[in-house]
Amino acid sequence: MRTCKIGIGVMLAVLFVAGAVTAADAPRSHIVILATGGTIAGSAETGTQAGYDSGQVGVDVLINAVPQLAELAKVSGEQIANVGSQDMSDAIWLKLAKRINELLASDAVDGIVITHGTDTIEETAFFLNLVVRSAKPVVLTAAMRPSTALSADGPLNIFNAVAVAADPDAAGRGVLVVVNDDIIGARGITKTSTTDVQTFMSPERGLIGVSAYGKNRYFRFPYRLHTSESTFSIDGVDTLPRVDILYANADMSTDLIDASVAHGAKGLVIAGVGNGNMTGAALEALERARKKGVAVVRSTRVPSGFVGRNIEVDDDALGLVASGELNPAKARVLLKLALLRTSDPEAIQKYFDNY
Repeated sequence: MRTCKIGIGVMLAVLFVAGAVTAADAPRSHIVILATGGTIAGSAETGTQAGYDSGQVGVDVLINAVPQLAELAKVSGEQIANVGSQDMSDAIWLKLAKRINELLASDAVDGIVITHGTDTIEETAFFLNLVVRSAKPVVLTAAMRPSTALSADGPLNIFNAVAVAADPDAAGRGVLVVVNDDIIGARGITKTSTTDVQTFMSPERGLIGVSAYGKNRYFRFPYRLHTSESTFSIDGVDTLPRVDILYANADMSTDLIDASVAHGAKGLVIAGVGNGNMTGAALEALERARKKGVAVVRSTRVPSGFVGRNIEVDDDALGLVASGELNPAKARVLLKLALLRTSDPEAIQKYFDNY
C-alpha cells in the first residue's frame, strides 16, 4: 500500500513538471509592430509642455519602453514611416497595407500593431479595414501625449494593443483601434477633442470592446464588410485617385467645387450641413461636375447621424451618392477605392451601402 502511494506521488510530480514544461515551451503569438510616427513617437524638451515634435522616436525605442510586452507575445518591429499623422499620405497607406498583407500571409505572424498619430488614425484604420486581406487581428494605437510627457499614455496603449493583437478572440472583427482602454472599430471611430486623452469615440455603433491592462472583453462584431470579406484590392496599385473634401456653409460659393474639378479631382465629398445639404448654387455646380465624370458623395459636417438618400436632395436625378454613417474623412477613403473600379454612382452607392 505504501509503494502504491509513493508511485502515485511520483506520477503526480512527473505530470506537474511535464505540464509546467509544456506551458513554458508553448509557442507564443508573434506580433509585428509597424511604426508610422505620430504623437506616440513624439518628443518635447520637458515633460510638462504642450508643444512637441511628432515622429521623433523609433520603433525599437517604443518597444523597449514597454518590457512587459514579453508577457503577451513575441514582438518585433519595423519602421514604415515616422511622420506626424497630418502628413499621412496615399503613398504611406499603400506601403503600410501591402506590408501588412505580406506579413499576415505568413504562418509565422499572428497579428499586427500599428503605431500612428491621432489626427488621421481613423482614415488609416478605415483604409486598412477595406484592403487588408486577412482575418488576423490588425490593431492601430496612438497617444495624445508625447513619449516624453509626464504620465504619457503611449506605453499602456501599446501594451493593450499588443494584448488585443495576440488575442484569438480579436480575429474576424476587422481593423481595430485600441486607445485609452477602449477597443473601437475602424468604421465607427472618430476623434472628438483636440487635446482630451479620451478623444476617440464611436458615436453611432459604440465600442467593439475594452482592454484593461491586457485583459480584453468584446461586445460585438462589425456589421459591414471588412478585411477578409472585402472585395477591394491594392495589388498592383501605385496611386489612388484624387478625392477632395469640401465644407458646406451658409451662402456656399461654387468656386471651390469648380476649382477641384479643374485641378483633377476624380471625386468630391461634400461635408454638407444637416443631412448632407448645401446651397442650390452648389448643387448646380455638382451637376456640372457630374457631367464631367466626377463622382460626388454627400456626407455631413455634423458629428453624428445618418445621411439618407433622396430625402432633401434628389440624388437619383443628380447622380449623387449618400454617405450613410460615414463621415467626410471616411467617405473620402471609400470613394478613392471605389473609383479604382467605377465612377458609376449606382455602383458606388452599393459600396457605401455594404462597406
